[in-house]
Amino acid sequence: MSDNPEDDDGSQAARELQEAISDIVQASKLTAKQRGSNIKPTVEKFGSLSYNQGLLPADLGQLIDLVTTPSFLDQASLGNIVRNLYPATSVSDDLVVKVIGCLGHGKLKPSLSIQGALLKWLVVIYHIIDSQKILARSYSVLFNLLDTAAIRKQLCHLLALITRRRHVRPHRIQSLLSLSRQTGNDPSVTGLLRVFKDYYPEIIVGEATRVKASAFKHPDPQWRERLDEIQLAHAVRSASRTERPLDAFRVARSRVNGKKSTLIPEVHTSNATENSITLEEIENVDGFVKNLERIELPNQLIAVLGDPLLQKLLLLKPQSDAHQRASNWLASYGEDLMSGESGSDAADCLEMLQAYVSSTRNFPPILLTFFAEYLQIWDGHEGRDLVFTILSYIPLLSFPDLFTSIFQPLEARILDNTTASQLQLLDFYTVLLQRWTILLASLEQKSVHTSAIIADLVTRVNNLCLTLIQTLPSTLTHSKILDFYDQTAHLASNPKLLAHTRIMIPPSPLVYILHFNLSPTILSRLCAILSKYKGGFQKAMATSRSEYTPEYINEFNGFLMDVCNCIWRSRAFNNNDVNSHGCLAPRSLVEDLTSYVDSLTMGGSLSTLFSLSYSPVLGLSAISHFRKLEDEELESYPGEIATRHAGPVTRASLHALANNGGLRVGWDDFRLGVLSHLEKKGMAGVGELMYNTMTNVMKRRSMAGSKEK
Repeated sequence: MSDNPEDDDGSQAARELQEAISDIVQASKLTAKQRGSNIKPTVEKFGSLSYNQGLLPADLGQLIDLVTTPSFLDQASLGNIVRNLYPATSVSDDLVVKVIGCLGHGKLKPSLSIQGALLKWLVVIYHIIDSQKILARSYSVLFNLLDTAAIRKQLCHLLALITRRRHVRPHRIQSLLSLSRQTGNDPSVTGLLRVFKDYYPEIIVGEATRVKASAFKHPDPQWRERLDEIQLAHAVRSASRTERPLDAFRVARSRVNGKKSTLIPEVHTSNATENSITLEEIENVDGFVKNLERIELPNQLIAVLGDPLLQKLLLLKPQSDAHQRASNWLASYGEDLMSGESGSDAADCLEMLQAYVSSTRNFPPILLTFFAEYLQIWDGHEGRDLVFTILSYIPLLSFPDLFTSIFQPLEARILDNTTASQLQLLDFYTVLLQRWTILLASLEQKSVHTSAIIADLVTRVNNLCLTLIQTLPSTLTHSKILDFYDQTAHLASNPKLLAHTRIMIPPSPLVYILHFNLSPTILSRLCAILSKYKGGFQKAMATSRSEYTPEYINEFNGFLMDVCNCIWRSRAFNNNDVNSHGCLAPRSLVEDLTSYVDSLTMGGSLSTLFSLSYSPVLGLSAISHFRKLEDEELESYPGEIATRHAGPVTRASLHALANNGGLRVGWDDFRLGVLSHLEKKGMAGVGELMYNTMTNVMKRRSMAGSKEK
C-alpha cells in the first residue's frame, strides 16, 4: 500500500481503465449475439475514465488499432471511443501513420464518419505529435482524398495546418480550383485555397478566394482544454515537468490555432517569387539559419510584435527601416488610442507589447513616447502587471527625463494611499534595477552617465523604502526592501559593475530599523548585504580615495560597528567607539532604557540584551546550539554532565557551569558555534559580517580551519 491515498486512487483508476479497454477489445472480436452482454455501458465507463486521467501510449495504441481495423463494434460505440482518445503523453508517429492508412474507400476501411472523427482527432492533437513531419510526408495521400465529400472539411483543416511552400504545386492549385467550382465554392476548400495563396499570391487570383471561406477555427476548444489538463496532470504524477518546447521557427498562424488577432496582422510576404525565400517557408532552425541572408521581409513589419520568428530575423539581421516602419505603425495606433478611435481594447495592445519586449529584450524609443501619452489616460488598474513588465525593460536613460515622462505619471496612477500599491511600485523598481544591472554587465566600455542614472534610481527608492518601513513594518515589507538592496549590494561588490557606478548605501534609519526587526532571516539578509558593501568599499578604496568622502565612509562604518557592538561585543547603543553611532538612539532614551533594565534585576544590562545569547531574534538559535552540544556530550559520555545550562549563555555563566560539573565550552568557541548553527539553518549572513568585520573572529575562524585540516 502506498503512503499517499492519491497514489492508490490513481492506481485503482488505471486498473479500471485497462480492464475496460480489455473488455472492449475482446467484445470487438465477437458479434452482439455472441457477447452475451451489452458493451455500451463498458464504452461509457471507458469514456469517463479516459476523460479523467487520459491514455498512456500502450492503451492508446490498442484503441487506435481497434478503430482503424474491421471489428464487430457498432458505429456509435466506435464514435464514442474516438471522441475520448485523450493522450496523456505525446502521440507517436506510428499511430499517426495508422490513422492516415485507414483513410479512403474499401471494405477494410472504417466508415467515413469514423474517418472524419479520426481526422478531427489529428487536428486537435497536432501539437503533441512526436514529429509533425510525418504528416507533411503524407501530404500527397491526404490531398488525393479531397474528392471524398464526407471527410473533406476535416481534410482541408488538417492540410491547412501542414501546408508549406513546397506543397503548393501547380497541379494541386488546379485541382483545388476545379474542386472549388465543382462543389459550389465549398468554404473549407476556399479556406485551403487561401492558404495556398499566401505562398503564391500572383498565381491564385480571381473570384475563387473572394467568396466565404472557412476560418479553420479549433473544432473543439473544450476538448483541447481538457487534453492540456490531462497532460499537465500526468507530467506532475510522473515527476517530469519538462514542457514540450514551442516551435519558434515557424510563422505563427492564427487561423489554425483559433486565436485570431484583430490588432496585429500576421506575417504575409506578397512579393514572393519562385526563387525567393519567405518566412512562411521556414520550418525549423536549420532552414532559418541556412536561408537567413535570403529571407525577404513581410508586407507589414508590425507583425514583429506578435511573431517570434520575425522577431528572431530582425534581431539577427537588423534593419533600421524595418524598425522605423514598425515604430510608425505603433505611433499611429497610439494616436488612435489616445483619441478613442482605435476600435480595439488597450489590454490587447499591452499583451502584444509585453510579448514583444520580453522576447526581444528591445525597448524602441517609440514605446517611450507611447507610454508617456498612454499613462495620462490609464486608469492605473487595467493591465497593471503588463504595464510593470513592459516598463521594466526601459533602457538606461537619464533618470530625471524618465521620471518626468514615465515614472512620475506611473506613480501618480499606481499610488492610492495604500501600502499594497507602494509594495507593487517597489517590486517594479527592483525588477528595473535587476535589468539595468544586466545591461551594465554587458557594457564593454565605461559610460559616464550610468553612475548618475543608478544613483538617482536608488535615491528615489530609498525614500519609498523609508515610507514603507514605517507604514507597514512587517516581515513581508522588510523582505521586499531587502530584495532591492540585494541588487544594490551586488552592484557594489562586483568589480565589473562597480566600474560603471558608485556605491549607494541605504539610509541610516532604514538599516537600524531592519536591524531591530523580529525575524532572524531578515537580520541575516541585512548582515549579508552589509558584508557585500564592505567588500565593495575595500575594492573601491584600494584604487581611488577621491570618489567617497570621509563622512560617507564613516556613515557606512557606523553600520558595521553598531551591528557588531550589538551582536558580538555586547555593547549595544555604545557611541564611544571609533565610528560607532549608538544606532542613532538619543542619549536620553538610552539612559531611560538603561535605568529600566537595571530595575528589573534580571542579571543583564541594556548593552547585552541584543547579543547572541540575549537577543530576542538570535537567542533561540544560541540556546538551541548549546542544548545540542550538551546532548551530544551526553550521548558520547553518559553521566559526564552533572548540570545543564539554564540559559542565556554568557562568559561568566560558562565558567560557573564548568565549575559545577557542566559542559566545558569556551566563550569564543560557543559564539563561533552559534554562527555555524545559523549558517546550517540558512542564515549565514550574520556569520559573514562577523568574519569580515571583527579581526579576532577572523583569526579564530582561521585557527579552527587549520585544526580541522
